Amino acid sequence: MFYRYEIKNNGIENILYLYLTMNYEFSKELRNGADDNDLKRRTTNFIKNNAISFDGNKVYLVIDGIVVKAFQISKDETINDKINKNSFDDLHYMVTVQIENEAIIEISLQEFLLGALATNMISNLSIEVLKAMAILYRTYVFKQMKEENLVHAANCFFQYKPIDYYKIAFAPDYDKIVQTLQQAISQTNAMFLSYQDNYILPFIHFSNFGYTLEDSRYPYLSSVPSLWDATSPFYVDSISFSYELLSNIFHFTITKDSKFNISEISPYGKVLKISIDDHDIDGAKFVSLLHLKSQFLSIILNKSSISIITKGWGDFLGLSLLGADYLANNGCNYANILSYYFPKVKLCEYVKELS
Repeated sequence: MFYRYEIKNNGIENILYLYLTMNYEFSKELRNGADDNDLKRRTTNFIKNNAISFDGNKVYLVIDGIVVKAFQISKDETINDKINKNSFDDLHYMVTVQIENEAIIEISLQEFLLGALATNMISNLSIEVLKAMAILYRTYVFKQMKEENLVHAANCFFQYKPIDYYKIAFAPDYDKIVQTLQQAISQTNAMFLSYQDNYILPFIHFSNFGYTLEDSRYPYLSSVPSLWDATSPFYVDSISFSYELLSNIFHFTITKDSKFNISEISPYGKVLKISIDDHDIDGAKFVSLLHLKSQFLSIILNKSSISIITKGWGDFLGLSLLGADYLANNGCNYANILSYYFPKVKLCEYVKELS
């Protein structure tokens, strides 16, 4: 929400100027006469988390150089004074988020989850799948806030953008979609996943080749059948690249006479390394540079191009969105879905931080 601050003295008292990010809209919080409790909460947490030395109590909010709101805070007011330590809700849990320009903002967990779900969902997912995703993302927030007191808006598991960012993309169903996402969040309020009393990472993929994969680095991941994924539109994908384009992408000359070789592969068939002539390329980097859907791939050499066929979409770890949606449409709820894809993990409800 806030990306910069200044403290100015008007000759009588110090005033804190808080600058809002440009994607923050004029909302009910900024209307005259509106309840300022949420703004006060965010402000006091922003002061606390950024160690701002401010001895006043008057705050001005600024958008594009214009003061749009003025209110007062108590010098002794903190978020911890307002929350009963034996209770919890997503609205009162404040998340420190580092956004794209490295600015630090302070938002409620509810607001963060709303933007994270909107950014990473696919159309027409069952609300039970959205609930499962909300629990996984909430778990990640708890983990990051405990370990670093910070969540990056863009990380290797998902991306956060403010929900207002999607007003055009979701039109004309924006209000309906937001309402569904809010229900998924509120109906799983305070729920998270743990393995041996530790938060887990939110592994999610779109679809796989009929099984999810385990990973020795993460003992809570299991390989389970997900045969429904084989019926998904993402099961097989094919894309072609000219040799000229490949040369530009990899920064060395590639022609029809170049030798392609899949030089290392996992027991499950995941491509770990590819060699083109004398150049070795990491499988994950190869997929990233060519924007492929998975590392489960085959290469066909043509006269003027290569064709790459991939299976599934993602890393095949954890929750399969397509598989989970099939389960939901056949009567499973979010708890059933999570216990199926994470059989070693416990579904918990937040009361206090894990010790």
